[in-house]
Amino acid sequence: MNDKITLDAAVAAASEDCGCAPSPTERRAFGKTGVSRRGALGIGALSVVALSAFGITNGVSAAYAASYPSWDDVQRAKNNEAAKAAEVSRIEGLIQSLTQKVAETQAAAQVASDEFYDAQQKYFAAATAADAVQAKADEQAAKADASARKAGQVAAQLYRNGGDDTSLELFFTGSADNADELLARLGTMDKLFEYNQSVYDDAVASRNSAQSLSDQAVVARDERDRLQKLAEEKMVAAQQAADAAQAALDEQSANLATMQAQLAALKDATTKTVEGYKVGVAIEEKKRRDREAAEAAANAGGNGGGGGSQGSGGWCRPHGGGKSSGYGPRSQQCGSQGCSSPFHYGTDFANGCGAAIYAAQSGTVDYAGGNGGYGNYIRIQHGGGIGTGYAHIRNGGILVRSGQWVNSGQVIAYAGNTGRSFGCHLHFEVYVRGNAVNPVQFLADRGVSA
Repeated sequence: MNDKITLDAAVAAASEDCGCAPSPTERRAFGKTGVSRRGALGIGALSVVALSAFGITNGVSAAYAASYPSWDDVQRAKNNEAAKAAEVSRIEGLIQSLTQKVAETQAAAQVASDEFYDAQQKYFAAATAADAVQAKADEQAAKADASARKAGQVAAQLYRNGGDDTSLELFFTGSADNADELLARLGTMDKLFEYNQSVYDDAVASRNSAQSLSDQAVVARDERDRLQKLAEEKMVAAQQAADAAQAALDEQSANLATMQAQLAALKDATTKTVEGYKVGVAIEEKKRRDREAAEAAANAGGNGGGGGSQGSGGWCRPHGGGKSSGYGPRSQQCGSQGCSSPFHYGTDFANGCGAAIYAAQSGTVDYAGGNGGYGNYIRIQHGGGIGTGYAHIRNGGILVRSGQWVNSGQVIAYAGNTGRSFGCHLHFEVYVRGNAVNPVQFLADRGVSA
């Protein structure tokens, strides 16, 4: 039991067995078909490491270190009352530990999920604020430039009007009309001087305001960058916790039914044989494999195309249905699951519970798991600083995993109502260098009708 295996190695082993990236059904069967008993226990050991970051270790590591009984162990114990009692106690302890392990890893994953969501939303808000301050600075700078140009134009006009020696002309004139005309001209010049001073003062004030706002924008961008780094760190921790929870669930799925049958065989006082229980487990295992094969075949039909309207450069619409909520400020809704955010960083598409969600563009999944108010969430990086996010996915509806490459139009999930959602839909986000932008406008610029 001293053998160690990394999660990457386990995933690689599973991928090698099936010749493809694991589907959700394959992930649920991870410990059953793609990883040996030793490998499954190794994944459990890795889960303990991930959980230790959240202070959750009590009562778990003992189960990870244990080996599971074989049917031969059960048969031998059934022939001896003392051995049978010991084996019953051992199996009951393992079942309890597996159940506890699943509960604790899922609780840790939820904590990490909430922390990721909180950090991500704070980053989005800081990025929006930084952009707003910079926009004001740019506006004031443009105003200062316009005022300076206007002042220059007035000064040029004053120079042209003042080119004559008006005082001598006034002195030598013998015409009152000419004197009145010159006085009027001088009055106009005074007004022009006064106006130009006002224009100049506006230019100086705008320039000072622009500088002050630019300084504020620098501070705002620094805070934005700090929060972005924190959000990415929280995302990594949340992914690790989600992987640990999935590994625990896979281990439970791989062993629980068999151990329950073994326990029943040990407690059975009738003449029913161990072989009979083994047959029952084998039948259930075959049913499970058949269900997963049917589900995998259904999912395979959506891999490689579709996703609604197609645009340029491989971009496509990520979900069917109409838009139920747009990008930008909005009034908050509140319910038992909490309140919606006052600023909507994405666009909602409503096509019904369980409707397919498509990758809007080819890329690498860098997150697949819980994300607080977003519920179940996927993020894909497409290169060039562009990313997309998919939220409120139904429980069990994530079909991809972190690190997996997906194609444009590939079915990656199914719509749900998880997180702070008020009905089944897809909340779709687009990121440019990490900052959320208007998805509808982004897709429209690439020929996709949203």
